[in-house]
Amino acid sequence: MEMKKNNPIFSIIVPTYNRPRQIVSCLEALSRLDYPHARFEVIVVDDGSRIPVRTHVFTFFDKMNLTVITQENAGPSMARNAGAERAKGDFLAFTDDDCMPGTDWLLALANRFNTSPECAVVGRCVNALEENIYDAASQMLIEYLHAYYNQDHDQARFITSNNLSLPAKQFEVLGGFDTSFPNAGGEDREFCEHLRYHGCRIIYAPEVVVHHSHGLTLSTFCRQHFNYGCGAFHFRQKCFQNRRQVVR
Repeated sequence: MEMKKNNPIFSIIVPTYNRPRQIVSCLEALSRLDYPHARFEVIVVDDGSRIPVRTHVFTFFDKMNLTVITQENAGPSMARNAGAERAKGDFLAFTDDDCMPGTDWLLALANRFNTSPECAVVGRCVNALEENIYDAASQMLIEYLHAYYNQDHDQARFITSNNLSLPAKQFEVLGGFDTSFPNAGGEDREFCEHLRYHGCRIIYAPEVVVHHSHGLTLSTFCRQHFNYGCGAFHFRQKCFQNRRQVVR
């Protein structure tokens, strides 16, 4: 894939909590990005892990421009906002600790922003553990939602925060993710509605790929979707309270 105009500067923000193996795999993938290393930084936000993340990732400080921030456990929304406050890039690129972006991830984002610099871009997540039936089931749900809400790729209506990028100034104006969502689930939908409410166009870019390696079991699958349900309930409450809008 060839860059069309220039190399914008990215700040990659990765929240993490008690997943040392996953964050190491994520950083390993980020260290292999086919993008000028002087044109991006990586900000890992340790959301109060029992064993500090810094003890697991020290080898990556020599491989990339890496910053590690530590906060008391407050949830992924607060962690993402904390990372954005420290970011120096023109564009913020969010992913999660259990995701491994493809080598051309930033290159694909750069090409999108070179033609649509004021938009938010949501990419595609690919299941990295195809043999895991619980991961496969969750992936089917995400793919269905992308297909349903993002049929018009230039007017997307569904985002996932593990593969989302937007201008840093736009994020600042919007005030970041809603920190009233304590768990992962619902906060990305609320942020999507916040973007659209303020007139920001969202582009679905399937060529912007991260590989998702959750490693679910039956119990963690049930807990994940219970949290999604709680997040969906809270999301609907917020929509009605803030904009008197009933969400189907």
